[in-house]
Amino acid sequence: MYGWLYRVVLRRLPAETAHLAAMALIRVLGLAAGVPGAARALRRVFGPDDPALRVRALGLDFPGPLGLAAGFDKDARATAGLGSLGFGFVETGTVTARPQPGNPKPRMFRLPADRAIINRMGFNNDGAAALAARLRWRGRRRSGLIVGVNIGKTKAAADYAAAADYAASARAVAGVADYVVVNVSSPNTPGLRDLQAVGRLRPVLAAVREALDAVVPGRRVPLLVKIAPDLSDADVDAVADLALELGLDGIIATNTTISRDGLASPAAEVAAAGAGGLSGPPLRDRALAVLTRLHARAGDRLVLIAAGGIETPEDAWARLAAGATLVQAYTGFIYGGPLWPRRMHAGLARRIRESAQDRSQRRVEQE
Repeated sequence: MYGWLYRVVLRRLPAETAHLAAMALIRVLGLAAGVPGAARALRRVFGPDDPALRVRALGLDFPGPLGLAAGFDKDARATAGLGSLGFGFVETGTVTARPQPGNPKPRMFRLPADRAIINRMGFNNDGAAALAARLRWRGRRRSGLIVGVNIGKTKAAADYAAAADYAASARAVAGVADYVVVNVSSPNTPGLRDLQAVGRLRPVLAAVREALDAVVPGRRVPLLVKIAPDLSDADVDAVADLALELGLDGIIATNTTISRDGLASPAAEVAAAGAGGLSGPPLRDRALAVLTRLHARAGDRLVLIAAGGIETPEDAWARLAAGATLVQAYTGFIYGGPLWPRRMHAGLARRIRESAQDRSQRRVEQE
């Protein structure tokens, strides 16, 4: 049904218009989930309920390892509905300290031949305080859903004020976020990726950690940083070392890429889309390589959340096998439809059980 709807209706709409329409439907689902007993019924149908899927990470209990990546629900308008569709967690944002409109439209484009998306949204959002108020008001309806908040730099904030700007967002969301992610890797805010250099990243992360601890002294809010796939291997190592030095809880690998290598889409279609971050299967190999390098560098001392090109249970399993504790996706959900989280978790549960059986069989053979 979703495949037909996508082919006949959604793909004929501008990508951002289709996204807003989908968000409206998911928000309706969220309202339905507020009816007594409805949330539990929806979780039974869509949610990850296999014990093999449960993950303990960041001091939190995740019902399943698959979450929705930041960018889909920027302002936390649809968390209840998204949770009802079966995601193990939802990452909201990216939000900034001040509201901002983002880049001019059109700013989101599909590449159907690659099942990919190019976006240059530019952190359009209502501001960190508005997101926090929304999560606080809807807190009773979250039904235990784990909600992270991804924060970025306000475009109007000067580079020298980046640490203070991120800290302002952190203070706003600290009381409502189950974890916080510092986004320094979007290609759509001028100069943002320069903050990935460890000399500039250190004061940002330190300021955010200090802000979180000051606002919520009785609870350590987990702090992660999200990095780009376009970093050199040496820079990936440097970020891992900095994360360990500062006592960060984890790293998300990776954000979108500015590369256009290896695309099946016609060159004219790619050129017409223009600048922006590319997400989807073309990102798969590099995102996996960055994850593998991070795990080799940090081992289990950091929680690694894999993102980028995850479309099938096999993609997700490959990331878990490479050292990820959790996985996230966005573009896979866009192309896969509302039942995609359920299919992903079902496939992952089968793969986890098969792996456990294989390990058990090998132990028996060794004995």
